[in-house]
Amino acid sequence: MRAAPTILHLDMDAFFAAAEQASKPSLRGKPVVVGGLGPRGVVATASYEARRFGVHSAMPMGQARRLAPNAAYLVPRFAFYRSISDQVMELLRRLSPLVEPLSLDEAFVDLEAGGVADDSASARAVGERLRVDILATTGLTGSVGLAGSKMIAKIASEEAKPDGLVLIDPGTERELLGPRSVRILPGVGPATGEHLRRAGMTTVSDLVEAGEDELVRLLGRAHGASLHRMAQGHDDRSVVAERDAKSVSVEDTFDVDIHDRVRIRTEVERLSERCVGRLRASGHSGRTIVLKVRRYDFSTLTRSETLRGPTDDPAVVREAAGRLLEAVDTTGGVRLLGVGVSGLADYTQEDLFAQAEASERPAEGVAPVEAREAAPSAPSAPSTATETAERGWVPGRDVRHAVHGAGWVQGSGVGRVTVRFEEPWSGPGRVRTFSVDDPDLEPSEPLPLVRGDVAA
Repeated sequence: MRAAPTILHLDMDAFFAAAEQASKPSLRGKPVVVGGLGPRGVVATASYEARRFGVHSAMPMGQARRLAPNAAYLVPRFAFYRSISDQVMELLRRLSPLVEPLSLDEAFVDLEAGGVADDSASARAVGERLRVDILATTGLTGSVGLAGSKMIAKIASEEAKPDGLVLIDPGTERELLGPRSVRILPGVGPATGEHLRRAGMTTVSDLVEAGEDELVRLLGRAHGASLHRMAQGHDDRSVVAERDAKSVSVEDTFDVDIHDRVRIRTEVERLSERCVGRLRASGHSGRTIVLKVRRYDFSTLTRSETLRGPTDDPAVVREAAGRLLEAVDTTGGVRLLGVGVSGLADYTQEDLFAQAEASERPAEGVAPVEAREAAPSAPSAPSTATETAERGWVPGRDVRHAVHGAGWVQGSGVGRVTVRFEEPWSGPGRVRTFSVDDPDLEPSEPLPLVRGDVAA
């Protein structure tokens, strides 16, 4: 714990949805939901306008549509969000060499390490200036929390939402935490929260009163002791600039269960190629190939195979994933497939015997996987040319017309695509409809949110 609130936590406000509203003037002030649009899609982010209807992250998209039928529903544009995130992270790195990104829209910053703050007044000034800089650079807002520890700084940024700053002075942590739900503490999810509730502990002060021994008895030594310290406001975790990736993975959820074994095999091969693409982009190779299969009855199986040395060879990953698939019964249908690589390294094993050995080894049994959830991805390729054209024009996609200029897809169907032509710095634009194979209409790159970023 620090004597000054020099740990900053930044959390961008409804990031994906806010980025879409900023890039599409006609959606500003209106409910916007970003996520998978298929019948099994889930909400990635909802704008604050959509949240008033009860829509929230991780909610099934079907439920969101029932709650907010008039909202705009858009597919995620992760490359676009990442470009904005890069701008934000660069602003944070100007403050300190110790920046710990947690996701595209969230990070901790050690202001003391950067020499930019050493007390409450200077920390607040840095936080307020950061918010102004983020708005000027990206056109978006972020909420800032300042405290003497990571845990309290994150709680502060949550209280600051949307578009605010909250500073919690060191020494006031126990008073702040006492009446709050136990769920506010890191590591207390739904299951642990329910376990504590059954034991009569619903607030943080209940945990303090119960004592460390009782929490250790209920939760085990490591978790119980850690939770008791955090309930008292103690959190000595440092801001870590580099967070080592444990795995790289991709997965797809299908709108309709797939049963054909050849089709399933094809999907696994396609996922393997995408996974290797991510692996190489991160500058890693890996030793353990993992296959994830969610079957028609929602049961989820993972199979893994460990090679003798790390690889980033798409053929090796593809063949290993195919062998793992042979050990899984898919006769009832498959609703989700995923391929991952773990045991990451910064080099590729040149030992060719590793590949030969892997090809002769049988697949291992069910194995737990430490894998990142892949971002929602597009559904599998449809079967006809017409469907391919229409599904290519997904809602929210950036397009450009030879006559009308830049715009985005509002919807498509029966061979037609509807486009709204507008730019981030224009007013709401006009809507026009075209044939899906109109030669003057083509996909395009997103426009920057701030006009000064446009090349002259």
